[in-house]
Amino acid sequence: MKKLLLVCACATLLMTTNASAISIHGQAGENYTNVQVGIGTESTGLAATANWARSDHDGDVVGLGLGVNLPIGPMMATVGGKALYLSPDRGDDGYAAAVGGGLRWPVTSNISLYGEGYYAPESLTSGVHDYYEAAGGVRLSVIRPISVDAGYRYIKLSGKEGNRDNVVADGPYLGASVSF
Repeated sequence: MKKLLLVCACATLLMTTNASAISIHGQAGENYTNVQVGIGTESTGLAATANWARSDHDGDVVGLGLGVNLPIGPMMATVGGKALYLSPDRGDDGYAAAVGGGLRWPVTSNISLYGEGYYAPESLTSGVHDYYEAAGGVRLSVIRPISVDAGYRYIKLSGKEGNRDNVVADGPYLGASVSF
């Protein structure tokens, strides 16, 4: 098993052929904001992200992610995980290790559709029962390196030991990003 993991890690590093660009995304919904910084998120190979999501009523989520971007025809698939610090307004602070991924499909040279989802069961969380995150939307490249996007984001921290659920994000958002 260790040899298989080592071979996969080496193959992933060799697949990184493009320069790793830095991207900064900001999204705002009715009662939440999400800010993300990434490196290598636009090209094949390894990608790393850091994000902070804040709800006006239900708390914060801070995450560090690591994934592998793989080309599938015209699309880019990402498989990876996130280490998360969870700070619900009602309940105990905790941690989660979520697994998941995403898919980006360039419909035209300026328009792309994207979606992602991450999940951490009770065995990979502390302070909460489980963790769900999903987002999807459409991105329009205005002028390189600036783009705007619109979509829907959902982040839920399921309550544990009698604490209520905290929904950090549940609704549409507008966003902007810059990549360089």
